[in-house]
Amino acid sequence: MLGRSDKIFCSVTCKNYYHTNLRKASSSAAEQINEYLKRNHGILLEFIGKNKTQIKIKRTQIEQKKFRFKYHTHFHINSKGKMFYYVYDIAWMEFSDDEILIIKRK
Repeated sequence: MLGRSDKIFCSVTCKNYYHTNLRKASSSAAEQINEYLKRNHGILLEFIGKNKTQIKIKRTQIEQKKFRFKYHTHFHINSKGKMFYYVYDIAWMEFSDDEILIIKRK
């Protein structure tokens, strides 16, 4: 072996091959998650519309649209301890009686 004693790859070609495949795998996963987020945002937007700032719906309604509750961009816990899950600018909060509150940030 030529070069440093602590080198990881046998050649520049091996190193490039490794990093190219790593980027492809990472990019593919990110694209799939972004598709889920865009779909979730579209579903929430469909329910809330353009003029409303909040609406309460049944959980079954949003589940019928294949909404993926697992995918969101961030969350917020309000002063009452309720958790709001966000997909970009639209949030939802689950109630114990199988209702969902959807809120659009201004």
